[in-house]
Amino acid sequence: MKRRHLAIVVALLAAIPSLAIAAPAAAKPDLASEIRETTLANGMHVIVWPDRDIPNVAMYIWYRVGSRNERPGITGLSHFFEHMMFNGAKKYGPGEFDRVMEANGGANNAYTSTDVTVYQNWFPKSAMELIFDLEADRIENLAFDDSIVQSERGVVYSERRLRVDNSNQGLLNEQVQAAAYVAHPYTFPVIGWPSDIEAWSKKDLQDYFRTYYAPNNATMIVVGDVAADEVFSLAKKYIEPIPAQKAPDPVRTVEPEQSGERRVTFTKDAQVPLIQVAWHIGRANDPNAETLDLLQAILTRGDSSRLHQRLVEQDQLALGVGAFQDPRGFDPGLLWIAMTLSAGADPVKAEKILDEELAKIAKDGPTEAELRKAKNIQVADFWRSLKTINGKAQALGSNETFRGDWRQLFSAPDRYEAVTAEQVKQVAASVFRSTNRTVGVLMPPAAEPETKEAAR
Repeated sequence: MKRRHLAIVVALLAAIPSLAIAAPAAAKPDLASEIRETTLANGMHVIVWPDRDIPNVAMYIWYRVGSRNERPGITGLSHFFEHMMFNGAKKYGPGEFDRVMEANGGANNAYTSTDVTVYQNWFPKSAMELIFDLEADRIENLAFDDSIVQSERGVVYSERRLRVDNSNQGLLNEQVQAAAYVAHPYTFPVIGWPSDIEAWSKKDLQDYFRTYYAPNNATMIVVGDVAADEVFSLAKKYIEPIPAQKAPDPVRTVEPEQSGERRVTFTKDAQVPLIQVAWHIGRANDPNAETLDLLQAILTRGDSSRLHQRLVEQDQLALGVGAFQDPRGFDPGLLWIAMTLSAGADPVKAEKILDEELAKIAKDGPTEAELRKAKNIQVADFWRSLKTINGKAQALGSNETFRGDWRQLFSAPDRYEAVTAEQVKQVAASVFRSTNRTVGVLMPPAAEPETKEAAR
């Protein structure tokens, strides 16, 4: 069975030429008009986007459950179910989901975040009814066999060791996030705390599954060589008979405003120092979301970006610098800047230069050329993402889930284009405050002074 895992990805992408990029005005309404939706009697929302370029289909099922829905004692359960959902139900037993899917030309995967768990199926059109049958079986009849639970518990624990305990970037990320939140459940790692992974009970699993993996807590996205009526008919046949469950309790905790800088500093075996800085920002559908994307691009996207030029090229203190927003979900998240320093580089100096560059953009804003380049990057990324059924399914589901309406997808280019240099300046000044940040520094052990005895 393929490995399914949580990954933290910080990508440094090359810049593209500073030319204005725009889609034909007719493209947006034409694309949106192809999409149809319905809500089943049990509450599952189904959205269909026909795309007949190839005879394949992408089906994404978005469950509104992630680590923000957990509590001390059961952290990591959402990620655990990412594994368990492939381990057998009533009609299709252990290992059958993958075996049957692959025997019919399909493939699958899943991912978990702070806010959602998304199950992904890719298959030829001829297998669509079979995929509906597979999904219905595991939604309604997931098995909780003790031996499988223990086996997957071990798999998850091994994954934690690989991606957090034995990863300097992963460990620093987890520690900074835990320090950045003092109240909100975003403080929990998606993969879970070690003691919780060891101690989940079967009742914990059954209660959690019944609450969060119900059809009324999910949205199904189907994109590809399909007709909407055909998808709706199959959804009513296989999914609609599954009973709805009581709606999950809302997450009520609001993270209080941070009132002073927080720091995490530790020494660990490493070749080079690492620095990660996280600032509190708004939720995924915040009015400043597009402005933040552009600010992030100006600072770190490509070799001509401000932080790359200063820290990597000019002062040669860093091997790489990147930025990302995580969590980016239902509640206010974090904007991160991560630096991998050069061997022997002084973290204090690197942090000082970072502060200087952030202060400059907060005081003066970006140049028009920088803003144009950032807009080009974002709009190009947008249209590129819609070239595949996979990208369309991801984009539809993300906008429906986090913005409350998939139609928001098609106004994204206009929202980026409307951002001004003054808005970027104001957002930078609002976010990049020392009292709003958590700083993490991971240092290699200090070199032991060489003695004459050791030298001999």
